Amino acid sequence: MSDRALPRALITLLVAAAAVITLAGIKAVDAIAGPVVLALVLTIAVSPIRRWLTRRRAPAWVVVAVPFTIVMVLLLGMVATLTAAVAELAVLVPDYTDEFRRLVADAQAWAAAHGVAPQVNKALQSLDPGKILEFAQGLLSGVLGVVSSVFLIVVLLLAMSLDAPIISRVMAAASAERPALTRALTTFASKTRRYILVSTIFGLICAALDVVALYLLRVPLPLLWGVLALITNYIPNIGFVVGLIPPALLALLTGGVRQLVLVVVAYMVINVVVQSFIQPKFLGDAVGLTTTATFLSLIIWTTVLGPLGALLAIPLTLLVRALLIDSDPGAKWSGALLSGEIPRD
Repeated sequence: MSDRALPRALITLLVAAAAVITLAGIKAVDAIAGPVVLALVLTIAVSPIRRWLTRRRAPAWVVVAVPFTIVMVLLLGMVATLTAAVAELAVLVPDYTDEFRRLVADAQAWAAAHGVAPQVNKALQSLDPGKILEFAQGLLSGVLGVVSSVFLIVVLLLAMSLDAPIISRVMAAASAERPALTRALTTFASKTRRYILVSTIFGLICAALDVVALYLLRVPLPLLWGVLALITNYIPNIGFVVGLIPPALLALLTGGVRQLVLVVVAYMVINVVVQSFIQPKFLGDAVGLTTTATFLSLIIWTTVLGPLGALLAIPLTLLVRALLIDSDPGAKWSGALLSGEIPRD
């Protein structure tokens, strides 16, 4: 056997193959992997509360119970709000069937007047008023499916909350023997907490302003779309667009094109200004990922874990970076490609 190192191209292919196999394995168990990561992120998010209670020498059961209760109240409250609002949407949608038919007829008339009737009619043939109700019912089923996963998330949260104090002591003890790995995991937890905190604060601001705007514009179910705006704020790059589509379509059904334009303008003024100009100044280097890396992480994790992967794209990428790059002193230039920052010697 030769002692010569493997060619760099072969190493790259092996790493790519290993990544594909790993992602395929995660996708095969996405029903478990998604809740596990969500529970981990939520446990990390409330760890400052746990440390605060520990410093004040609170009883062990209080150190576990208080952070767990806070997370559960927020999680179950959001799920309950979504479930109730989507159920109301499923009841409300059939009332707009006639309006939907009128909009289709107007679109056909406009297409005929401008000589593009064949193309528009072909697109409109796939639209059916009944599909609006089917969409609402499918959305309700999806929310109820998330509710079924909540039980698994609750169990995982409880287990991780019980183990969190032990893990903290293990990490502190391991810092002497594994300083790079310990530092990488600590950085991951710190960046994840800051990302969640800043995204939540500005998500609440955007959601509140969106609810007020939709209420003033008389768009039905403003609370549902506000909660949706809060959730989609955690989706990098395209979250704003995802949160805009449902209320914009409902505005079109209730008030026509003018109402649609007003909703789009209101969302753009609120969300683009807050998320594109104000939020990044507070977020700073919390993420440590380039725009390209962020967008690619969104695509990859959404493909692997579905909608939950879109919400957890940033924390998942930070975790992978901590385990594979930041924990390896020889991989600092690989980290530079992800963060866009020149490593310090």
